[in-house]
Amino acid sequence: MTDDLMNGGAVGATVWLTGLPSAGKTTIALTAAAELRSAGHRTHILDGDELRAHLTADLGFSRKDREENVRRIGYVAELLASHGVKVLVPVIAPYADTRASVRERHEAAGTAYVEVHVATPVDVCAARDVKGLYARQARGELSGLTGVDDPYEPPAAPDLRIPAHEQSRAESARALVALLRKKGLA
Repeated sequence: MTDDLMNGGAVGATVWLTGLPSAGKTTIALTAAAELRSAGHRTHILDGDELRAHLTADLGFSRKDREENVRRIGYVAELLASHGVKVLVPVIAPYADTRASVRERHEAAGTAYVEVHVATPVDVCAARDVKGLYARQARGELSGLTGVDDPYEPPAAPDLRIPAHEQSRAESARALVALLRKKGLA
């Protein structure tokens, strides 16, 4: 049975939302997913925190482990997308070369891949501090915080750059969905 028959002819895609902790990746993914679902698209969110608790619980935060985390998530995303699902992946994925390898895997499989940089500055992320990570790092209770004392390599040429600190969640999600429509993916 071909993939087109298995997925009902639906076009899947992986939408990778990268950015610093508390940048707004998950919020934008949830809002965009709701809009896509209301338009009849099968969607799934592969949230980095959820996956860390289940799929990659055996990994730490060394560069090697972070790369393996992204590799595993990329594999699952491509698998779902190849079966007609719009997969939104709000995951930090701090290293450009690792994100590039995920894109290459998708391209080799003929699966659509869209990279979105949620470009919220570190000072805004620290003020939001949704999970208290920046405060813990400032108190010396946490080290290796991406963008503070561990590297984050912003995408040089993402398919979309969202200044989430300058626009609403709805505006950010609409920009993402508009890009998918423009690319024939929604």
